[in-house]
Amino acid sequence: MQNHSLDNKEYERRLFQRRMLVALFVVAAMLLVLIARLFFLQIIQHEKHQALSDNNRLEVLPIAPIRGLIYDRNGELLAENLPSHTLSIVAERVDDMDALLAELRQLVELSDDQIELFYRRLNQYRRPHDPIPLKVKLSEEEIAVLAANRYFLKGVQVEAELIRQYPHGEAFAHVLGYVGRINEQELQELDPGAYAGIRFIGKQGIEREYEEVLLGKAGYQRVETNARGRILNVLDKQAPEPGANLHLQLDRALQQKAFDLLEGKRGAIVAIEPETGGILTLVSRPSFDPNLYVTGFPATLYNQLRDSPDKPFLNRATRGQYPAASTIKPFIGLGGVDGGYTTWTKTTDYKGEFQLPNDPRIYRDWKRGGHGETNLTDAIEESVDTYFYDLAYQMTLEPIHNILDQFGFGKNTTWDVYNPAVGINPTRDWKKDRHGFSWYAGDTVNLGIGQGYMLTTPTQLAIATAVMANEGTWMTPRLMLYSNDESLMDIPEKAQPDIQLNNEENWARIHHTMEEVLYGQKGTARHVAYDAPYRFAGKTGTAQVAEIQRDENGEAVDDVPDHLKDHALFIAYAPAENPKIALAVVVENGGGGSSVAAPIARELLDEYLLREPTNAE
Repeated sequence: MQNHSLDNKEYERRLFQRRMLVALFVVAAMLLVLIARLFFLQIIQHEKHQALSDNNRLEVLPIAPIRGLIYDRNGELLAENLPSHTLSIVAERVDDMDALLAELRQLVELSDDQIELFYRRLNQYRRPHDPIPLKVKLSEEEIAVLAANRYFLKGVQVEAELIRQYPHGEAFAHVLGYVGRINEQELQELDPGAYAGIRFIGKQGIEREYEEVLLGKAGYQRVETNARGRILNVLDKQAPEPGANLHLQLDRALQQKAFDLLEGKRGAIVAIEPETGGILTLVSRPSFDPNLYVTGFPATLYNQLRDSPDKPFLNRATRGQYPAASTIKPFIGLGGVDGGYTTWTKTTDYKGEFQLPNDPRIYRDWKRGGHGETNLTDAIEESVDTYFYDLAYQMTLEPIHNILDQFGFGKNTTWDVYNPAVGINPTRDWKKDRHGFSWYAGDTVNLGIGQGYMLTTPTQLAIATAVMANEGTWMTPRLMLYSNDESLMDIPEKAQPDIQLNNEENWARIHHTMEEVLYGQKGTARHVAYDAPYRFAGKTGTAQVAEIQRDENGEAVDDVPDHLKDHALFIAYAPAENPKIALAVVVENGGGGSSVAAPIARELLDEYLLREPTNAE
């Protein structure tokens, strides 16, 4: 019995030793594997994991450049950058977006429009970890509340940035345009390096036309962050390069005056300095506040403006296309007399009606009884339609098209006006291609008084008036005056060749005739020049929108709905002996050019020519 017990103990001892050896072997093997793994990670793959570690705590962040400023010709700011704080969210750092937004609504005031816009941006294509703006222009109280709660708001950022501001708002909206947030399509098309850290891009006007130079060049900084993505330390930094500043030909005071004169009206005013081609004023009304594109356009207001029959988003100065009406008569008259189709002294008795040979249609004058004995000077002074019906028929289409082409009608002659319409200076081929019909003599007759197929923009009309004031000498119509970026100053002196007349004396005669519009006994705008301390020249125009019954003086017999009233036009330049300004005024459905558009032009001429000079001027 005793030997059996000793045998069991020996067996148990040997079993224990074997088990210990196995355990030691297993532990030793595991230690060897662990040591080998540590050696592999710490020695062999040291550089790789050091880089991964750095990437977890180090980030390269872009620094947006300061957008270039825009000034008028006298150094007044038209577009600036103001400091602002923006509430943004980095979606990749948020676990429950709905819950986070609900919490934020308890801390700061957020509208349904802002929430809806945020979700729309969230679902669009964007750069990874790019902050999505939720609210701009935070108040000091909102900044403080968010700062106090920042540790509980994972993914939320309050960023200080410069945002675009247009101090003169609606008055410059169409000519300057505006910047807006980069949309999904633009983000896919833009150079990601050039637009790193940049949220806004020029959408219209000067902001769009000179986007590349206004933008500047982005910088960067290498920063150390914690696990929540907050910056702990800046390790390296390269400063961005600011965008170029632009000084425009625009005159701020004249622009504002033109805008005010169109209050309650639909129309456009464009003024040009004939000597240089500089655009002094480019106004379209109704307008809109461009600052809303920066801070966020309320959806209800945007939809209201978009659907308005007044079309406030339409730049009537460059995109509005209108019949030139009687403002075209000086240009056709000059082409007719210089081409030998008439003379200054040729007189015809016009009874108020005109008929083509073998055509029963009657083309009526605005004055039902006619003007009697009329020469070219009388025809422009009194705006005799029947004279120009006859002259156009004698000239035929091609000479009329050619003289209008030389004055810039039917094409874009500007250097930096954004997206201008070209109007229509019709040809036979144009009508055939557009309408499928041949050109008829009746089309030429209508063209003689600026009606029918011909269309022009207020900008084209002002340019042609400046060329007339210059006696055919062309400059390049432009908004740019100068910039600190010299590459922008490579502007051609002339937009197209100067107009060469067969008889240079015709320039003086046509100038005298346009002065008679304002100073002649029967001039259609003779009341407008009363007591002016300078002498100026011009031409009225009244473009028919619809056929309405008129009395012997061309006035409507019955009440006419506003949308069917005539368009009122007027062109002018002053002083007549040495023009410093040329302009075109168009008032949609305004009525008569002499009663509505001409007085507006007179006030603008007074503003520009009679005001006290400033130090900048």
